[in-house]
Amino acid sequence: MTELPAPPATKPTRPYFSSGPCAKPPGWTPEKLQTHVLGRSHRSKLGKTRLQYAIDLMREMLQLPDTHRIGIVPGSDTGAFEMAMWTMLGAKPVTALAWESFGEGWVTDAVKQLGLDPTILRADYGQLPDLNQVDWSNDVLFTWNGTTSGVRVPNGDWIPDDREGLSFADSTSAVFAYDLPWDKIDVATFSWQKVLGGEGGHGVLILGPRAVERLESYTPTWPLPKVFRLVSKGKLTEGVFKGETINTPSMLAVEDAIFALEWAKDLGGLKALIARSDANAAALDRIVADRPWLGHLALDEASRSKTSVCLTVEGADEALIKKLAGLLEAEHAAYDIAGYRDAPAGLRIWCGATVDTADIEALGPWLDWAYASVTAAA
Repeated sequence: MTELPAPPATKPTRPYFSSGPCAKPPGWTPEKLQTHVLGRSHRSKLGKTRLQYAIDLMREMLQLPDTHRIGIVPGSDTGAFEMAMWTMLGAKPVTALAWESFGEGWVTDAVKQLGLDPTILRADYGQLPDLNQVDWSNDVLFTWNGTTSGVRVPNGDWIPDDREGLSFADSTSAVFAYDLPWDKIDVATFSWQKVLGGEGGHGVLILGPRAVERLESYTPTWPLPKVFRLVSKGKLTEGVFKGETINTPSMLAVEDAIFALEWAKDLGGLKALIARSDANAAALDRIVADRPWLGHLALDEASRSKTSVCLTVEGADEALIKKLAGLLEAEHAAYDIAGYRDAPAGLRIWCGATVDTADIEALGPWLDWAYASVTAAA
């Protein structure tokens, strides 16, 4: 009988490696959240002030130019991206890029819900489609960083300055982790529960001037739910981008996001957040390089995510990954690291800025232990 290895002596201090909701910022406790706005109307002077403050902090931390507006909207990143699709698509032909689950979701929306006939450029998990094939006379839908595949676009160079169509970038695992070229992005969406480690339920919609122009000059043929309406009498509803939300937000979730944004500011802003994410991804790279049974699903380093890092495991199927992840969770050594349900069987480890590099480094021996345990028992 094979003797199972002993568990490592040192555990990650914060074993939160989920790719959403993600780890809270270091030092977070619920007692540190401001609560004076709770029980007050979000439309009160205090409520609108706190919402505007969250918007101002996001602008500062993202280094977003004044040309782009920021709105807090319902429905997480999905709600924000579908709001953009429902309000702006249909004016031009559409190209949809899909190399992971959420990109495929936007394809489904475009085809089955909006009745469009988009050009679809697909790639398997772990790869990118040929970005040079994109026709920028079209509106273009894509994920900047594919959370479920660990694949990202390497930069914005493939997006031309003289594009005719709008660029719609689902950026939920990319903001606060990369220096995004905002002049290349007409529409961006994200949610607080990814790179900020915030709570779910709210999305953020960023509109560049070309997107605003589209909203004010084009009326879709399909009905728009109330929570999607961004225009009144042919003009952008500016209040949405000044803290006057379309529906009632959770002010507790807003305060949680403010905590994360203030933490980021105190840390040193966007540059510091990027440095933390880069250090985490580099630490995980070293773990992978030292283990022949581990590999990156995204083989091209230039397009490999530095936040949602997806790994292959030698000989793994869904059952083995479930056992491996279950062992680590039972030992409180790593939570929620099984790959996405639609992705190839493997691991997915969040390396965003709210994770500490020391915890990534401590994870390596635990992966060894769990893999040896499940393969010995197989």
